[in-house]
Amino acid sequence: MELRLLKELVKKGEGEHLEFKLKSNHPEKIVREVVAFANSGGGKLLVGVGDDKTLKGLKDADEDEYTLSRAIDKYIYPKISFKKERVAITPDRDVLVLTIPRSIDKPHYVVDDTGARQAYIRVEDKSIQASREMKEIMRRGRGERDVSFQYGEKEEKLMKLLDEKESVTVDLFATFAGIPRKIASNTLVVMVLARILEVHPHEMIDKFTMSMAYQSN
Repeated sequence: MELRLLKELVKKGEGEHLEFKLKSNHPEKIVREVVAFANSGGGKLLVGVGDDKTLKGLKDADEDEYTLSRAIDKYIYPKISFKKERVAITPDRDVLVLTIPRSIDKPHYVVDDTGARQAYIRVEDKSIQASREMKEIMRRGRGERDVSFQYGEKEEKLMKLLDEKESVTVDLFATFAGIPRKIASNTLVVMVLARILEVHPHEMIDKFTMSMAYQSN
């Protein structure tokens, strides 16, 4: 990447496909961003750039690159593919650019030293923990297989609820339909995979709405 292109990219600011990190001294936190990009629509991680869009660069890009590559290899499961490149901003400072494509093997997880694992997704300019429903949607949505389901009483109640509300949550649907949360969760997941519903992930709670494609049919 040329310096001119890097500057144009930085001007846009952080967003759904772009994250800035000044240093790599907390690589275990940086891998969250890498996982979130892989689990979502892909993105670029620029190391050596401040949140205020200043191009600080890295004095020892070799060390930062090694540290990050090692952390990505150690803390992410399953493994992901990514591209590394450096952009010189001064004779002795570089910005490290990691390009992470959207993965077909999602969900990917950050695995800590205790073995605990957590998936992350990208929402606007933040990397947030993926809900149980989002992990299921990612896991069961691999490939482009058509998903079919039986339209029954609970689905009918869901449609009625969506006639009254712009969006629903798992708990709201479970309460309204009088069904266990697990069944409500699975129903919503299947209907997202069938492209009848859309999921809108959020840091606090996911919301589900009718898909635009289904409404236009």
